[in-house]
Amino acid sequence: MLNTDRRTGFDSEQESFRDSVRKFFDRELHPNLDRWEQDGIVDRAFWLAAGEAGLLCPTVPEAYGGLGLDFRYNTIISEELAYAGSVAGIRLQSDIVAEYLVRYGSEEQRHRWLPGMIAGTVITAIAMTEPGAGSDLQSIRTTALRDGHDYVINGSKTYITNGQNADLVIVAAKTDPGARAKGISLILVEADRKGFKRGRNLDKIGQHSADTSELFFDDVRVPVSNRLGGEGEGFGCLMTQLPQERLSIAICSQAMAQRAFDEAVRFTKERKAFGKTIFDFQNTRFELADLATRLQVGWAHLDWALGRHVDGQLTAIEAAAAKLWHTELLWQACDRALQLHGGAGYMNEYPIARLWRDARVNRIYGGTSEIMKEVVGRSL
Repeated sequence: MLNTDRRTGFDSEQESFRDSVRKFFDRELHPNLDRWEQDGIVDRAFWLAAGEAGLLCPTVPEAYGGLGLDFRYNTIISEELAYAGSVAGIRLQSDIVAEYLVRYGSEEQRHRWLPGMIAGTVITAIAMTEPGAGSDLQSIRTTALRDGHDYVINGSKTYITNGQNADLVIVAAKTDPGARAKGISLILVEADRKGFKRGRNLDKIGQHSADTSELFFDDVRVPVSNRLGGEGEGFGCLMTQLPQERLSIAICSQAMAQRAFDEAVRFTKERKAFGKTIFDFQNTRFELADLATRLQVGWAHLDWALGRHVDGQLTAIEAAAAKLWHTELLWQACDRALQLHGGAGYMNEYPIARLWRDARVNRIYGGTSEIMKEVVGRSL
């Protein structure tokens, strides 16, 4: 269990909420983790159960069926999910997509989609990355060209989380192909639109239970009313939302790093070699002591960043730094913890193997570590 005794970012009411999240995960998540890993997807029954338990999109205002809570409640869900070793896509829905609809959606769009997202009957995705455009979003080639009262969308996206399950996708597309940033708009595309096709569920190194897909758009026609925000304002919307997305990744990374450390402590205290436990070797204690120190710093920093975000003060640079630091810590923790498991760490029956595989992408998605350094570096 994730130890939160010394945390400073949560009050008693929020810790009570954490207890309810843990009970829900004990009942609905933990028994299904291995099956989802084998199936390559989290089944929709879990989404419905999460919706019924009030664990989807808790920050959505009450006017649209939400609880109207602050981002600390999202954080609790994300921390517990990550510590449990799950990559279920509910975090994307709650932390990212819901925020786009609340901030940039019309009243009609909010009332149409948010209640279903909260209930788990509507699963969402956001499609930015393309085969030829990753971190450089200005270079996307998918187009949404105006034809009367419609947009006609053509192009493809890849590495899309929730791509197999999604009922609704926010698509970043060029409404003005001749422009760069100012030519990008965000368009809502329902999965039952003619010309919309899902590709394969991508075969990844890790995060096997997360359905990650290619998406194809072949003359997909949607009404102009499906646009989120103003035409040509999509890039600005994406940049505005990046701090929360990157903080969300940092949160999950810190919790995963703690789980990797806890697994290493548990294993080394149980496994013996040369007549004593592996933990009793000085090298083991030094490795764990170093990780424990980094984790202590990480939790303090995370609570600081979370507090600034809830107060509306977290900057894009601070969020990039948080994403950089916590994802790099995650990789250090997982790699060292696996090493301390020895050969057992290479076996899939041990949790550290899955954590190690799942951790690798955190330094890539949401902006690579190199891009995070560039963001911070430009501010100096």
